[in-house]
Amino acid sequence: MIKKGEWVRIHKNILEPSERAPQVPEDTKLCPLEMWVKGYLLADAKMGDEVEIETVTGRKETGTLIEVNPYYDHDFGTFVPELLAIDKQVRDIVFGGDR
Repeated sequence: MIKKGEWVRIHKNILEPSERAPQVPEDTKLCPLEMWVKGYLLADAKMGDEVEIETVTGRKETGTLIEVNPYYDHDFGTFVPELLAIDKQVRDIVFGGDR
């Protein structure tokens, strides 16, 4: 059971593919318009329940509970050795060589 007041993320389909605007690209029309929002849970719930949250700006949203204590888990990828050479070239151009 996830308790009221926990920081959570919800998911909701805003528009189904058939409801998308006609000017939307063809590949986009095949997908629903989706929303993910984080906020404070307003009542005890279980994962997968339809819940209501309050965002940090005070907005209330409903959706399917998908995560408790969400966090950012992206990065900028693996090391790219060419960036070291580019860094040196930029420093040479901007600062006139080694400092």
